[in-house]
Amino acid sequence: MRLRVEFTTEPFDLDEAPPHAVAAREVIQAAELDAVDVGPFGNTAEGQADAVLTAVDALLRKSLASGATRVSLQVNVIGEADRTDVSGEADGDGNAENGEAG
Repeated sequence: MRLRVEFTTEPFDLDEAPPHAVAAREVIQAAELDAVDVGPFGNTAEGQADAVLTAVDALLRKSLASGATRVSLQVNVIGEADRTDVSGEADGDGNAENGEAG
């Protein structure tokens, strides 16, 4: 099974990434995941279920230990047809993944 995780950490700081955001991103970038996309207002990654769940556990623990007061996340089961294309191609529902209208 493949999973997609989307997450943000708070509190936000628009001037520089706070330690909790850096910790969460480092966990995701070091995990055995694919289609990792990190940004200032949200982060997304995909991979096999075990790898995603292990990464989610680590990002929760490390971001909370680094000062996060809130971690919002969503985990979705995805199929190969739903796989995110970082170029902005449509997902399995025909929606543009980069936020642009299709």
